[in-house]
Amino acid sequence: MTITDAQRATAWQVQSLLMCYPDETLLGRLPLLRAATWTLPAPLADPLTRFLDHVQATPLGELAADYVATFDHRRKFSPYLTYFAYGDTRKRGMALLRFKHAYRAAGLELDDGELPDHLAVVLEFAATGDAAVGIRLLTEHRAGLELMRLGLRETGSPWAAVLESVSATLAPLGRRDTDIVARLVAEGPPEEEVGLAPFAPPEHLGGRR
Repeated sequence: MTITDAQRATAWQVQSLLMCYPDETLLGRLPLLRAATWTLPAPLADPLTRFLDHVQATPLGELAADYVATFDHRRKFSPYLTYFAYGDTRKRGMALLRFKHAYRAAGLELDDGELPDHLAVVLEFAATGDAAVGIRLLTEHRAGLELMRLGLRETGSPWAAVLESVSATLAPLGRRDTDIVARLVAEGPPEEEVGLAPFAPPEHLGGRR
């Protein structure tokens, strides 16, 4: 499958919006998201269409409660990519700084209190900031993305479809990442509580400066 840069950016933007906390704004964007999805190749579009169908058929309160139960209460599905590589350890703080520096170098600033490794934020940066750096950040955390995708699929979560589409924008999983996924499944992320700020669903990236 050949994906153009424009198609990949469109897919990332749609995926980003669908990985945010669902609200009335999301419902208002459904026609636009569907129209954007129709321009994508089937491996990217089909799973997004399934998820959009689910959003349209599900009451907003139920959808929001499912989001919180999935991503806020279950670390196995943490949307914060550095968690899978570093857990709650001191090394994670440095990894978060790398994300912030990458955004700043592209002229983008995060809103106050927003963690930079939330998947929705990374996808939006890749779509609208620096695609080359964005895809590098996603690829560096490919194992975590795969672990999240597999876990969501195993539990029958509708968000598994969004992760399936994200994976389709990236190169196939390599041997090293496959080994990391197997280790994470067996052992989980590293442990060392350091009192990181509580996680909260992200808003969007701030404007260019």
